[in-house]
Amino acid sequence: MAHKVRLPTPTAIYSVRSTMMRGPIATVEEIAAAIPDGALVALPREIDGAAMAAIGALVRRGARDLRVLCVPQGGLQVDILIGAGCVAALETSAVSLGEHGPAACFQRAVAAASLALRDSTCPAIHAGLRAGEAGIPFMALGGVLGSDLVRHRPDWRVIDNPLAKSGDPILVVPALRPDVALFHAPKADHEGNVWIGARRTLMTMAHAAGTTFVTVEEVVDDNFLEDEALAAGTIPALYIEGVVSVPGGARPLGLAGYYARDDAHLAIYAAAARTQAGFADYLAEHIVAARAAE
Repeated sequence: MAHKVRLPTPTAIYSVRSTMMRGPIATVEEIAAAIPDGALVALPREIDGAAMAAIGALVRRGARDLRVLCVPQGGLQVDILIGAGCVAALETSAVSLGEHGPAACFQRAVAAASLALRDSTCPAIHAGLRAGEAGIPFMALGGVLGSDLVRHRPDWRVIDNPLAKSGDPILVVPALRPDVALFHAPKADHEGNVWIGARRTLMTMAHAAGTTFVTVEEVVDDNFLEDEALAAGTIPALYIEGVVSVPGGARPLGLAGYYARDDAHLAIYAAAARTQAGFADYLAEHIVAARAAE
């Protein structure tokens, strides 16, 4: 029997009103509507919290020409967006389904040259985001020097270390300032603060991005910033444009402390995505139909 999983849809709703928005964000469909075509969208590692419900909403609204920044690598969420025709450009250190094999939609797009691909590395992506977070034009790092990758990134520069004698080269990478950061987190409070725990990359993404949208497992009647045990792992509401409560919002991927990834479902996706027709069937059954069944 086929292993069928309904991708998550929102239930209890929490919204944060912002002066940048015409009104509060109340559903994942409204998150998708607020992310414009052509936006630079930062997506985290899937073990850090993939907003799969919002990814589905982007596909259903027919998002186009998105420029996706993987922080620092991509998998299911990126492959679905590419296969659905939502992505024009991608910066990443890798795209893979892990033990479930290659990301077939990504591979087809690269082979067909229908995707502008910027190869990067984990340190370079994190360094660029830290520069964006700090409001400075670039960040220096050394570990990538000697790689052929430097020759293929004209926006990277090798300079002499200004704090040392000549002959000490250093690589500088430009700041990364995404238009939107999008991720799923464990919980938010009624002040609009979002608790991410030890997933510090999400904090950097929110600081660097112009706008941050978050789906969460639950909203609690609390103020995380007043709790010594929670404050350090909390993104303050001033960095968050909108929060929507979507229990199971990362499924079929997992969220630490809440649920494991659904490997049976991921295996079905990997098999279906090997062909364009198979991917189209998957999209119709698991993403488009999920909204129609509400």
